[in-house]
Amino acid sequence: MSAEIERILAAFDQFDTIIIHRHINPDPDAIGSQTGLALLLRAAYPQKTVYTAGPAAPDLAWIGPQQDVPAAAYKDALVVVIDTANRSRIAGTHFDQGAMLIKIDHHLNEDQLGAISWVDTNASSASEMVWELVQHSKRLILNQPAAAALYAGMIGDTGRFLYDLTTARTHLAAADLLATGIDAPAIGRREDQFPENVGRLIGWALEHVKITANGAGSLLITQKVLQQFGLAYGEEQRAVGNIGKLASIDRWVVFTERQDGKYRVELRGKTKEINTLAVRHGGGGHPLASGAVADDLAEVQAITQELAQQ
Repeated sequence: MSAEIERILAAFDQFDTIIIHRHINPDPDAIGSQTGLALLLRAAYPQKTVYTAGPAAPDLAWIGPQQDVPAAAYKDALVVVIDTANRSRIAGTHFDQGAMLIKIDHHLNEDQLGAISWVDTNASSASEMVWELVQHSKRLILNQPAAAALYAGMIGDTGRFLYDLTTARTHLAAADLLATGIDAPAIGRREDQFPENVGRLIGWALEHVKITANGAGSLLITQKVLQQFGLAYGEEQRAVGNIGKLASIDRWVVFTERQDGKYRVELRGKTKEINTLAVRHGGGGHPLASGAVADDLAEVQAITQELAQQ
């Protein structure tokens, strides 16, 4: 057992209130790891109060709900920030006002957070790291609801076990989760399906993505396009992974215009690492999957050119 894991488990014993934060614009692993950890803690410590903090995430509410946490709850609380590399990407407020802060993450350690920081860049997902906590704890015991949330997070961040960070340990974790009796096919179907308007956007995206001769893809989704397909901001994310299924692309970026005029940046790579490009523009993430925010179209163009030159 690592010293960080030992200290994290001791902190769970110590505090009566535990508040778990995840990153903004959540994906299945953010919600899955947050929810899975909360469910494990509630089962292990029924006398404690455990919150899952952050704005509502309607598309992922089937994995687990988000809660509005009163500011007063932070006074003597343990705060856990999970699946989040940067302070600026933490969803929810008051996360720095607890009695102790813990960071659990599998991204590059770009922002030092908390009295305890457990960062494992070899883990496939934060959900896998929560499973790892269970392996070293006498109190945390896998139950079916927690396993379902963790499995949703794990298959989300591994692309159904297709991505490079999928290891033998990832499959051991998945086997443990399945052994609780969860309906893995149903979880996979739920995560893979999308409404008709998202499907139409994906078709539009495949038609409009620009691809350079050396395999760099780029796509700009404006507010006008979102309105054309009747999409809320965030729903367009389903197009990001589908663009990468084109054989002619080995790295790509999707820009989505926000209502404030800035642009959400999603960078992906099949073999070429793109996280350093994200970091140069104030973002971060995994070597092959990162994000950032572009201030204007000039920065959009700069990121597109830098990606093409890699």
